[in-house]
Amino acid sequence: MALEITDATFEEVVLKSDKPVMVDFWAAWCGPCRMVGPIIDEISSDYEGKAIVGKLDVDSNQEFAAKYGVRNIPTVLVFKDGEVVGRQVGVAPKTAYAQALDTLL
Repeated sequence: MALEITDATFEEVVLKSDKPVMVDFWAAWCGPCRMVGPIIDEISSDYEGKAIVGKLDVDSNQEFAAKYGVRNIPTVLVFKDGEVVGRQVGVAPKTAYAQALDTLL
């Protein structure tokens, strides 16, 4: 399962990580988010120990969604050394998410 990330844990988990981090910005009411969710969970298992993969619920955690200009969900951001190095808006195949991490490993 992907890690649950909140505004309170974002800086520690994402920005200070020494590994690549993938964050799925989602909401419970969002249909496409429900399609991406299981893919993100699979990526989390596939990259365990190599990368951090998490989800941030934009309804309860708006600070970082706003900071990174997340206007449409699902939006998946990839971070390396605290910087955004990748962005996928909308639903994409699992291979797209995997490639985003593979380029950083």
